[in-house]
Amino acid sequence: MQKDIVVSGIRSTGFLHLGNYFGAIHNYIKMQNDYNCYFFVADYHSLTTHPDPKDLKQNVFRVAAENIASGLDPDKVSLYAQSDVPEITELYLMLNMLAYKGELEKVPTFKDKVRQNPDNVNAGLLTYPVLMAADILIHRAVKVPVGKDQEQHLEMARNFGNRFNQRYNVDLFPEPHVYRFDEQTVKIMSLDGNGKMSKSENQNATIYLNDEAETIRKKMMKAKTDSGPTEPNSAMPDYIKNLFDLMDLVSEKDTAALFREQFNSCSIRYGDFKKQLAEDMIRFVDPIRIEALELQKDEERLRKILKSGAERARESAVQTLTAARKAIGINYY
Repeated sequence: MQKDIVVSGIRSTGFLHLGNYFGAIHNYIKMQNDYNCYFFVADYHSLTTHPDPKDLKQNVFRVAAENIASGLDPDKVSLYAQSDVPEITELYLMLNMLAYKGELEKVPTFKDKVRQNPDNVNAGLLTYPVLMAADILIHRAVKVPVGKDQEQHLEMARNFGNRFNQRYNVDLFPEPHVYRFDEQTVKIMSLDGNGKMSKSENQNATIYLNDEAETIRKKMMKAKTDSGPTEPNSAMPDYIKNLFDLMDLVSEKDTAALFREQFNSCSIRYGDFKKQLAEDMIRFVDPIRIEALELQKDEERLRKILKSGAERARESAVQTLTAARKAIGINYY
């Protein structure tokens, strides 16, 4: 039986963190055994913020290495750099002809970027959802693991695919839908209680997959807490609950249960709690950090992995683009 196709990507900017791991990568690892997976490093998407050219290759290699170190198997999935599949950008061009300025300007993420960087409102930023649609539709994916903030982009990908099908009277693109392997996907908040962990913001309140032990200890000890509960079985403030959620993810069950009992009985000492969480976090992050660093030293291996992934991705992409060209009438030979 043919496996369903899954597509997902991650921008080649910043360092991967626990939010990336528990929000996406750990599900990728489960998906790779059950689906035909195309996972890519979105280097073209990163160009909207004009990264330094000398950093781009290392950023792509680092993101690939951290995914592999986290458990992604390049023999089971097609892991590639977005720019190594030129069919994506050709489909992006075709879909741009079916995307309209008004609808693109209404996208909340675009409006947020305009507010944050009013001097960098480039066309790539405006048509970001179109390129994302091309990433997905080029493989005719039906399952796309995305967070809540990307669901509108996925809806637009469905719209663009349907418009293409209707405009050219074909049944080329299936409708891609949000997919979560299970309900254990967790939104990881920053350690200061303000928003999600981020690649670029709240860096001192974000645990990165390349953080060394002492760095994790310092960040954890600065994590936001309070004077503790004053009544038994009190409701946890969001920033405290977030720390307990982290402990549920990286600590032994008995450890998490002990500190919950202490919280419920108003006997918890947050200093001890954060020290334990820091050590458990180090035990979780260190193997990923060490393996990723070793992989990054072996550029030839990473290059071969990305090249092989791109070759497999292009086999799929060429079939889709050939059909798209034929539908449009761009087939002269």
